[in-house]
Amino acid sequence: MAEDGARDGAGLPLVEAIREAIIRGDFVPNQRLVEADLSTQFAASRASVRSALLELTNEGLVERIQHRGARVRAVSLAEAIEISEVRMVLEGLCAAKAAECVTGEEVLEFQSLGASMRKAVADGDLLGYSSLNQQLHRRVREIGGQQTASRVLERLRGQNVRHQFRLAMQPGRPSVSLPEHLAIIDGICAHDPEAAERAARAHLRSVIVALQEVDRTGPPPRGA
Repeated sequence: MAEDGARDGAGLPLVEAIREAIIRGDFVPNQRLVEADLSTQFAASRASVRSALLELTNEGLVERIQHRGARVRAVSLAEAIEISEVRMVLEGLCAAKAAECVTGEEVLEFQSLGASMRKAVADGDLLGYSSLNQQLHRRVREIGGQQTASRVLERLRGQNVRHQFRLAMQPGRPSVSLPEHLAIIDGICAHDPEAAERAARAHLRSVIVALQEVDRTGPPPRGA
């Protein structure tokens, strides 16, 4: 574990700050993570950085190469698909749990989130829709309250973020995933665990197919 109290210059716990930087794409796959540079960037001690990198190695976000130090771990398409297969089971579980315990206030929150997702797709706001997508999945996990599944899913999210972002930027993908997300929302708001789980699994099956398709067609044009 990282040192108690180790934080970056903005006050975030150091492990979380480096993790979020990797997830945002500030560091690219296979990029070396030099302790001295990270110490300066995050205003933290070398010992804290070393400890944080060890924790991120355990999470699968970082890998250590003998005599070469640490680098951002690259995830292959095959592994991204395996991750999505695991997510399919766990996201379904979390959606079912959320449907069992969602409150009236949370139903309104989900409905508002669904409306925002519709607007983002209608406006062609890919980045906004991607952010709302992540927010939806996070709230399903939080409201479902299945802490073990949530912890595993959070780690998998970080490992798979590159492929997820590439998929989110694929032209036409939001119009496919929007009704899938709305079906998850509908199942949860109807307090129907089976429908919510079924919708979550269907969405992740669609993600797997889309990942395979994106790999065949290659990355979208620059600026797309």
